[in-house]
Amino acid sequence: MSQPVSIMPCMDMQNGRVVKGVHFVDIRDAGDPVQCARAYCEAGADELALLDITATVEGRRTMLDVVARVAQAATVPFTVGGGIADVASAAAVLDAGADKVSVSSAAFRKPEIIAEMVAEFGPGKVTIAIDVDQNPALPSGYEVYIDGGRTPTGSDAVEWARKVDGFGVGVILPTSKEGDGAKTGYDLPVIRAMAQAVSAQIVASGGAGELAHFYEAVEAGASVLLAASVFHFHIIDIPQLKDYLKGRGVGLKKA
Repeated sequence: MSQPVSIMPCMDMQNGRVVKGVHFVDIRDAGDPVQCARAYCEAGADELALLDITATVEGRRTMLDVVARVAQAATVPFTVGGGIADVASAAAVLDAGADKVSVSSAAFRKPEIIAEMVAEFGPGKVTIAIDVDQNPALPSGYEVYIDGGRTPTGSDAVEWARKVDGFGVGVILPTSKEGDGAKTGYDLPVIRAMAQAVSAQIVASGGAGELAHFYEAVEAGASVLLAASVFHFHIIDIPQLKDYLKGRGVGLKKA
């Protein structure tokens, strides 16, 4: 818990709207991305994530007009993912105003693009997202999924994180398919295993439902706490979460 922890609301986007699902399905509307971004910044978010969740499956790029509008509204760094498949599509997203890009399926299918992006933009601009689900047959007990959590790969998630880390990326973002939207807590074993295996920052993602879950993720080694449902639907508000974490002795990122 030596490095300061930051709070990162995540806006999953579909058809230009913020949505939220459970286990990557059962999608419901959660608002306009620009309004959401503005509200989160005012509430004290340290970072934002904007994920175009169907871009890869639909074989298209991220909606750059939405990225540009969110960039105008946001007062904190924000990461954009979905449909980013190469240096050119990453550059387009950064040029539209994003501070960082997040790549998942394309990075798995063609790992050399990770090195290309790190060389082009620097490690601080590149996040590699890894969707995972439990698979006891693999060494770590977790398998990498791609295509928005739809396609199992047969590859061990912690081994892939280690390989990703070797390219020098700044941030690795594992999301548990089991935990996604379920509000039952982050998947702590995978956070712990990745945090111990890599030097990149680990983002806790998928499953936050109560204040204690965020502290558990910090204890497991996460330095960025990502959540969606609890923030979108005001189950937990960011000032309340920050007060709670401070009370538990967690050092928070300075605004």
